[in-house]
Amino acid sequence: MAVTKEEKLSESRSTSEDSAPPDGGWGWMIVAGCFLSTICIRAVTRCISMFFMEFQLHFDTDYSTTAWIHSLIDCTTMLCAPLGGFLGSRLSCRATVILGGLLASVGMVISAFASSLEYLYISMGIFTGSGIGTFILAPVVHLLIEYYTWRGALLILGGFVSNLCVCGALMKPLKGRAEGQLKEKVTNKEQGCMTAVPEQVPANSGPVEPNQPEINKLKDTQQLLITNKMLKHIGLGKDKLETSTSKEFGFLLMPDFLILSVSILFLAYGCSAPVVYLVPYALSVGVDHQHAALLMSIFGVSGIVGNITFGWLTDRKCLKRFRLLSYMVAIGLEGLCCMFVPLLQSFSLLLPFSVLYGYFDGAYVALIPVVTSDVMGSTYLTSGLGVVYFLHAIPYLISPPIGGWLVDRTGDYSATFFLSGACFMCSSVVLVVMILFRHYRKSKCKSSVHFSLSQVDAAAQQGII
Repeated sequence: MAVTKEEKLSESRSTSEDSAPPDGGWGWMIVAGCFLSTICIRAVTRCISMFFMEFQLHFDTDYSTTAWIHSLIDCTTMLCAPLGGFLGSRLSCRATVILGGLLASVGMVISAFASSLEYLYISMGIFTGSGIGTFILAPVVHLLIEYYTWRGALLILGGFVSNLCVCGALMKPLKGRAEGQLKEKVTNKEQGCMTAVPEQVPANSGPVEPNQPEINKLKDTQQLLITNKMLKHIGLGKDKLETSTSKEFGFLLMPDFLILSVSILFLAYGCSAPVVYLVPYALSVGVDHQHAALLMSIFGVSGIVGNITFGWLTDRKCLKRFRLLSYMVAIGLEGLCCMFVPLLQSFSLLLPFSVLYGYFDGAYVALIPVVTSDVMGSTYLTSGLGVVYFLHAIPYLISPPIGGWLVDRTGDYSATFFLSGACFMCSSVVLVVMILFRHYRKSKCKSSVHFSLSQVDAAAQQGII
């Protein structure tokens, strides 16, 4: 039965209307779900440093051994980022977030029954490893530890993190998109079958009784043609996949990206240890537990302000060409803050450190996607960001234990904060090298172009002569 043009047009309109992304409405519920997911994940992992002294006293271990808990959480988070993207594309955002929420919640709950640090390495480091809400949770976590001990606090946080499942349930897929794709696939297959085996029936013939051998032969021919076509498509798909993969990750050997990768490795090492050891250091210089928790709260608030203000400032037309410079300044000043920490031995002196360090920490986090885009271009931005965040994993893993080892060896926190500050400075210096390399490359290109033009002029003059 023939399908008219009007029916096809109305069908395509209804499909496009169904699969169009919603502007507002339930879209705001998805935004709320993402916001709450950020609180559940980043804020809780940031507040793990509040448990540092409790774990150390309860299990009677040194700093470097205890620090592995926090480093495993951050490292697992970064290592699992590509896996989360893969599951999100294969399953759905809803299923992936719910699965992550279940794993994180189970990790928190079973951590409350830990009998050793090795147990916590697996339960908290591996299961939970997945800061907008840091300023809310830091004082709350302190009160939970005070009233219910660290075991009760972990149980309550496990219940809190289970709200990720609710956030994931809000992210329902768009209606009609999956159905439209399925209909399109079925229609294409039907059309392929119809064109693969044409019917050869005389125009003036009446109804013909088909015999069984001809039907079987027709079926065999049809299956052979379809199989042949599928094999061709598979071959083409493989070639396309290889080409797209090479294009997608073609930036990995770019000199600018290699230099940026080295800078990111230094940066990731520097930014991990200060967050882990801020509260223990404050307690070691005589700051009480409530004020130490308040330092983490101020750090979280300053991070939000840094995110917003630096993102807004670098988006101005007059400052867009200075975004890389702004990123370098933020990293350098963050390193400078770390180097001054050993001189700050009271709450009133540590307060400005939390403000400034949190502000510049939020600033560089906001600028990482922008700088990545400026270095390698918007074509590779998605894949490039995935690799950049993946590069954080190894420094996140080794930075807190090395900082703890330095505390155990030296007896104070000076070497740990100095090393973090030096890594921030090195990260900024590496980017300076990248800028100088760019200028050298541009000047070399200009000189080669000028030399080739002069050769052409000389050849032209000789020809004229």
